[in-house]
Amino acid sequence: MTLTREERDQLTTLASKGKHSAQQILNALILLGCDEGEFQSQRSKNEELSRVLNISMRKIDRVKERFVTEGLETALLGRTRDRVYPRKTDGDFEAHLIALSCSEPPEGYSRWTLRLLADRVVALEYIDEISHETIRQILKKRNAALEAPRVDHTAGTHR
Repeated sequence: MTLTREERDQLTTLASKGKHSAQQILNALILLGCDEGEFQSQRSKNEELSRVLNISMRKIDRVKERFVTEGLETALLGRTRDRVYPRKTDGDFEAHLIALSCSEPPEGYSRWTLRLLADRVVALEYIDEISHETIRQILKKRNAALEAPRVDHTAGTHR
């Protein structure tokens, strides 16, 4: 792979000045070290780059491949992730979950656990399947709705 004079200047500046992420600097150093162009004074072998930068050979190969196929910016920043995960829950489910968590816990338990809530919402057929971690995230997000108002009516009265 070969870099133009402008690309080398840009990578050199990125690696030596300013505030950039560690990955950007590392990718710039990889590209500078692997350059086979006329502006390169001394090309490094992948094994040497791997040892000096303390990275895997596969990382070097991935950065070089991204540069050749997708360009300099993608090689530096990485690919943008465009995968979208569908939401399992909606507002209706969250309302049922909050109502359930505010209700009395099952017999033999002093309070609801995340796993108990996950099992109960599946048993009640609010949802097909759900993990206790998803339950935790929903309840954390809705924490204000779970807490009872903490108003001290006696604080303002003085005699």
